[in-house]
Amino acid sequence: MSIASAFNFALSGLTASSRMAEVVSSNIANAMTEGYARRELSISSQTLGGTGGGVRIVGVNRIVNQVVAQDLMLADAASANTTAKTDFYSRLESQIGDPETAGSLSATMSDFENALLTAGSMPDSTARLAATVRSASAVANKLNSISDDLQAARLTADKSITKQVRTLNETLSQLEEMNRTITTQISIGNDAAGLMDERQSLVNQISEIVPIRVVQRDNNQISLFTSGGAILLDGTAAHLEFEGAGVMQAGYSLATGELKGISINGVAVSTADDGPLGGGTLGAAFAVRDELAPEAQSQLDAFAMDLVSRLQDPSVDTTLSSTDAGLFTDRGAAFEFAADGSALDPAAEIGLAGRLKLNAIVDPEQGGEVWHLRDGLMAGSQGAIGNGTILNALSAALTKEAAPASGDYGPALRTSSGLASDLLSYASSGRQSSELTQGYATARQETLKEMSLADGVDTDHEMQTLLVVEKAYAANAKVIQTIDAMLQELLDI
Repeated sequence: MSIASAFNFALSGLTASSRMAEVVSSNIANAMTEGYARRELSISSQTLGGTGGGVRIVGVNRIVNQVVAQDLMLADAASANTTAKTDFYSRLESQIGDPETAGSLSATMSDFENALLTAGSMPDSTARLAATVRSASAVANKLNSISDDLQAARLTADKSITKQVRTLNETLSQLEEMNRTITTQISIGNDAAGLMDERQSLVNQISEIVPIRVVQRDNNQISLFTSGGAILLDGTAAHLEFEGAGVMQAGYSLATGELKGISINGVAVSTADDGPLGGGTLGAAFAVRDELAPEAQSQLDAFAMDLVSRLQDPSVDTTLSSTDAGLFTDRGAAFEFAADGSALDPAAEIGLAGRLKLNAIVDPEQGGEVWHLRDGLMAGSQGAIGNGTILNALSAALTKEAAPASGDYGPALRTSSGLASDLLSYASSGRQSSELTQGYATARQETLKEMSLADGVDTDHEMQTLLVVEKAYAANAKVIQTIDAMLQELLDI
């Protein structure tokens, strides 16, 4: 081996050691950086003319477990999806309220029933009649409040969809540009590992919105597909379109046209949570807007209709005709029932809970008189102040066991308060079911996150590597020093 060859070998070793020290220091500095992938220097022996030529730096590799990273992105989407649904049911359950808590639906119904019993025992008491009217008004107000909150939840979901679609479009455009930049930098010999970290951060931004799969392409580019099969990025970024509603009412739906769906590159796609864009927070928002909240509204409206029908019956208040409004009205109007007790017009039941109002005839705040509660809503004048027949009939109507004519309550016979309890059970069951799914999704997400972190930067290992690099650098430096000494010796001859 010539002195020149030995010098070149040592110089290549110094270069490799220096580059490796740079990589190790970068790993240590970014040990806590979110989205940073550990680097490793790839080196190989170099040959010149069939003989050894020192060491050659092949490149810097990002160490990423693609399988774990892919599963983690899907787990992030699933966890966010179930969390959104659990939050909806928790919100509904809170609005209905615990039966032991004042102001809950069950509590207001109980207060109303007790007020009727108390008034029936002393029908000549104007104070008791007034208390009964106030408790009846509280029931209507509570149903209005729950219904309004359901529509507020739907509107919030609709606004969330608008925001998420905007985020998707912006991020996908950035990813398209990032793909081109990475390819360009690599083609001119630059290290693009930092750009790849930034690109992964962009991918992570949308992984909760929709569950995605990353496909590696040539020239270090990536393509993105949803788990439902939609193409988000494959060379060029897809463009999603969605139009928000702005306002929300109980009857608004995709079928009736007030609410809009979503399209990809101008092609409408399903908004179902098991559709092309379902499974993440976007799918959960559509589910709340179009499925969960409307279903809850239907249950609430069925309760309201049951309450109206019980107290609009002419056999309960004999002063009423079949076309007169009862104690509870549809914004002042009578609700029309078919012979079997169901709504004559099923569409009229939608949103009834939000429109429910106390009959103005008995409400002093609306210009009415409380004595109508005792003597009959359509009575022309006051009757015997000691006659509690109608009050007792109203009380009996509420406690009568009957099957609701609508809603998904089943055929079992229930009192009005029993139906209120079932409504709470509906919300509680939905929350508990969502929490079970959420628990599994969260546990899976945490496990995969731990596995992902295990592939990250281990500072102890990096420090050990740095010691090895230091010794290698010192050894190569010693070779150069020795060559220098030899050359000086030769020059001195």
